[in-house]
Amino acid sequence: MFENDEVIALAKKAGDAIMEIYQRDFVIYDKQDESPLTEADLASHNCIVAGLKALTPEIPVLSEESVNEEHQDRISWKTYWLIDPLDGTKEFVKKNGEFTVNIALIDNGRAVFGVVYAPALNVTYWGDVKGAYKEEAGKVTPIEVSPVPAEGQVWRVVGSRSHQSDAFKSFVKGLPKTEVVSMGSSLKLCLVAEGKADLYPRLGLTSEWDTAAAHAVVEAAGGKVLQYPGLDPLLYNTRPDTLLNPFFIVCADIDGLWTNLK
Repeated sequence: MFENDEVIALAKKAGDAIMEIYQRDFVIYDKQDESPLTEADLASHNCIVAGLKALTPEIPVLSEESVNEEHQDRISWKTYWLIDPLDGTKEFVKKNGEFTVNIALIDNGRAVFGVVYAPALNVTYWGDVKGAYKEEAGKVTPIEVSPVPAEGQVWRVVGSRSHQSDAFKSFVKGLPKTEVVSMGSSLKLCLVAEGKADLYPRLGLTSEWDTAAAHAVVEAAGGKVLQYPGLDPLLYNTRPDTLLNPFFIVCADIDGLWTNLK
């Protein structure tokens, strides 16, 4: 198989390729869904795909930038790599630093290992069955979710930097006391994983590669990523016709959360 350090190093290598482009003028293309695609997306994609195929040639790779044939074939895969070479392209274009490289291993619909690297911030998160960790300024520390706020305490709620919807605003109003923290890319999930936020409700569209790596980090840190409403676990590669996620929430504890949301 592979060592975690090898995949973390690969994410950082892809991050180096992104930063080389980030620090100069770059070309922006429009994809069919009108989302921006930069040279950096493609440079990171090529780096990660080549690296994963060298590390684990027996495991297929699905990327946001994969060809349509791979998108169609993936439904038959039990175990595969799911990557977003550059999550938060809009943040990249704005040059605010809140973008990430996401690499996840999916097994039977679950994100079992994930690496999230924010190259402009020089911060890395990763997690698996052994636990969740954060590396910042060369220092590695274990991370875990915070307990659900007690009655009367403030809920620290993560909102998207670029996509706060009316549904999100309505959801937040249903909580007793809130402080909204804006963040871009999969770093939103990581804030919950490291205990700097209590809740991230995503009541808008995302794709499976947007969330899988950080999802693994959240679960490794003791948290949950749940479909909303319904609160069933968020799973991957279960629908042949779409790679879009349902709405979901990221939290520490389902019982305490549900009590507060009633």
